[in-house]
Amino acid sequence: MSRCHTDCLEKPICRGFKAFGGVVGRKPWWFLVIPLLLSAGLGGGFYRLKETEANDIEDQFTPMNGPAKAERELVKSNFPQDDADFSSQRLVTEGTYASLILVSESDILTNKTFMQVQSLDKKVKNIIAVKDNVQIKYENICATVNKKCVSNAILDIVEINSGSVDQTPIHFPMHSFENTSIFVGTTLGGVNTTSQGVVTSAKAIRLLYYLRENSTSSTLWLQEFIEVFKNESTEMPYIKVAYFTSISRQEEFEQNSKTIIPLFAITYFLAISFSIVSCMRLDCVRNKVWVATVGVVSAGLAVLSSFGLLLYCGVPFAMTVANSPFLILGIGVDDMFIMISCWQQTKVQDTVEVRLAETYKEAAVSITITTLTDVLAFYIGIMTPFRSVQSFCLYTGTAVLFCYFYSITFFGAFMALNGRREESNRHSLTCMKVPTVCPPGRSAGYIMCCVGGKNDTKTGFEEEQPMNYFFKNHYGPFLTKTWTKVFVILLYAGYLAASIYGCLQMKEGIDLKNLASDGSYVVNYYDYEDKYFSVYGPNVMVVVEKEVEYWNNSIRAELQSCMTHFRNLNFVDKEINISWLDSYKSFANSSQVNLNNKAAFMGNLTSFLQLVPQFQQDLNMSNNKIYASRSFILTVNITSAVDEKNMLNELRDTAKNCPIPLLVYHPAFIYYDQYAVIVDNTIQNIGVATAVMLLISLLLIPNPLCSLWVTFAIGSVIVGVAGFMSLWDVNLDSISMINLVICIGFSVDFSAHISYAFVSSTKANVNDKAVEALFTLGYPILQGAVSTILGVVVLAAAASYIFRTFFKIMFMVILFGAVHGITFIPVFLTFFGVCSSKAVVNNDKDSKNMQLHVGRENPKTTLCMNGSDEPQRSVHNQTRQQPVHCFSNGVDPDCP
Repeated sequence: MSRCHTDCLEKPICRGFKAFGGVVGRKPWWFLVIPLLLSAGLGGGFYRLKETEANDIEDQFTPMNGPAKAERELVKSNFPQDDADFSSQRLVTEGTYASLILVSESDILTNKTFMQVQSLDKKVKNIIAVKDNVQIKYENICATVNKKCVSNAILDIVEINSGSVDQTPIHFPMHSFENTSIFVGTTLGGVNTTSQGVVTSAKAIRLLYYLRENSTSSTLWLQEFIEVFKNESTEMPYIKVAYFTSISRQEEFEQNSKTIIPLFAITYFLAISFSIVSCMRLDCVRNKVWVATVGVVSAGLAVLSSFGLLLYCGVPFAMTVANSPFLILGIGVDDMFIMISCWQQTKVQDTVEVRLAETYKEAAVSITITTLTDVLAFYIGIMTPFRSVQSFCLYTGTAVLFCYFYSITFFGAFMALNGRREESNRHSLTCMKVPTVCPPGRSAGYIMCCVGGKNDTKTGFEEEQPMNYFFKNHYGPFLTKTWTKVFVILLYAGYLAASIYGCLQMKEGIDLKNLASDGSYVVNYYDYEDKYFSVYGPNVMVVVEKEVEYWNNSIRAELQSCMTHFRNLNFVDKEINISWLDSYKSFANSSQVNLNNKAAFMGNLTSFLQLVPQFQQDLNMSNNKIYASRSFILTVNITSAVDEKNMLNELRDTAKNCPIPLLVYHPAFIYYDQYAVIVDNTIQNIGVATAVMLLISLLLIPNPLCSLWVTFAIGSVIVGVAGFMSLWDVNLDSISMINLVICIGFSVDFSAHISYAFVSSTKANVNDKAVEALFTLGYPILQGAVSTILGVVVLAAAASYIFRTFFKIMFMVILFGAVHGITFIPVFLTFFGVCSSKAVVNNDKDSKNMQLHVGRENPKTTLCMNGSDEPQRSVHNQTRQQPVHCFSNGVDPDCP
């Protein structure tokens, strides 16, 4: 039910929009053409799309100020990588490489299968890329050790044994030959061994081909590698082949945006079709088909203008932004329904200028408030440390503002032009004048197509929609039955239990393979890697980041104690570790070197490093000082996001607790850093946004307790979405964080207005209040929910995890929000009469007008009544709509 006053802010805003609506009604062509010219000009910003694309995976999906990024810079400065003396475990980045995983159903370590492995190895080394008629060969760009390309250990081991794998005993995970120990734990997968550690069979072999970093030639060769294996069968007579390169993940991620383009056309077709069906009338004059179509076009112009403006400004365009047009379409269509509904509640005998002024007075305030809630929800999302989230929220929030702007200008102007057509009683398609009265003897078809302009002669308004009466006469009474309420309570208890259970099962972090599209060769490679090579995890650097006195026995003891703590962690291999200091101690013992003397320590260190040259890369040493050093610990059984999170936290805690200044680092930690911030930032964003929404709901709903009900609904929907998204295989990551922020804005839309309608109802019985609220809002909520879901439903067919995740969460947000709005909240409100307005009705049956004073503390607040015990017919509140005013006579200047 609507009121003429809500607070001191709404009244002047209401008057301003009423005046603006009159201007649009008088001069519609200005407000139609100028937005078109504006959108055409701003749309030129799309020419800068390529310049502003920001699809670097690390930059977009890892925390901007993640600790691992600072740790990487420190490691880089102290231990620069040398491609001429290459060591894969000492890489500061992931490196530049190509890789094959070769899988056998039985045993890959047989002569017949291993011959195919060797054949593929030769094939890779014979790949040649061409640039400017210059051949780029593997041997010219490979990373080297002792001036030879880095080889694959398993191939070297077999080659030394005359090339016969059947006759080659391989020890796992450390194999020793030629006075050297080689780690093969990440080369052989699916391994069975004897009690002595000799391999009896293996399912998979991984081959790695490292290239020089930061080389254009290396990138071209990797692209040729991909093309060669993309065009070859991945199944050979005895083995299956999966391939991958260091550029694959990025290239496949960038390809994702192209797969979404065809879905735009389908989405707009669905939106236009739904809008036309929703706005179609049997009256050929009152038909709103073209209005509905232009409403969808208006949302499209908002996307064009907002994106173009931000592209002009050089704002990075992340791939997550491609989700935004689908969401904006739903919001724009929703605003359109509000405007059309308010127009239909004006008197058809009034002029177009008056009707549009009344429409703006009712609807524009509504969409202003809901636009504010949505924009705030998105702009609050800019607080996150993920660039992908920031980019999405900035683009989408700006698009919502443009959507609002075009709704009150471009779309409103078209409504005025359409109103002029209705005023002259012209056909909605042919614009020819039609009679209002049917000639005798005409068929029903003729009446529908050739006769129009009818209206309710008693009220002077257009005819009501049947769905409104469904909610009033059927759904509302059914929902307020006692046994239905019991069922609703049980249903909500089940919903809440399932949601809480899902929250407890939630996983954090984005799986990198999900950044590639379904069916990509990247997914196949990651699947094989998870299946066969998950026993051994990252080989973590433990870095002494500052200068310490290694010749001091107490310092060495403290450092040894710290390393012992690391090795005692349950996910660290106790046997395999690489430490220059441990090796130097052994050297000193055998050479009788006094390590407690600085001169002896530093003097003999050079000799030691000449004997074991690989340790030279583990010391930053000059001027007889060691500025930094590092050793390595090998992790095991890191198979899930929870394992990664726990490993990172425990390693950093152990380093922090050491009296020696230590840090731990591995290139994968750049991505693991999201675990440290994703939960806290999600809670922070949700908390801030919820507080803002509570403030806005307090402005919308004068009753504080009912504002708390709105907050309860927001929390309930968020818990439901968070819980069910984990049950729907969606992790808590930067992508789902976007949607949880969106969740808040849409939750307000559904819950605030049903609560307000309940509070404002003049009915004495709480069940009657609920029925009246559903009569007013049930169909608009349903209509808005369907329009928004249609805006994103095609994303369910996307071949990308990012877009499917957006659909899943948006679907749950809208579904749960709508169910709360038309089922849970109406029932719960009937249990708490304290949320009802206590009214004193001055009921004079002989009086033509009557007033209802609502609220004990604000008796001046009135509802405009019209000669009966029911309020005069008012503009129906819509989804995402603020409570609206009413029409009456002589009660208030704002009630004409």
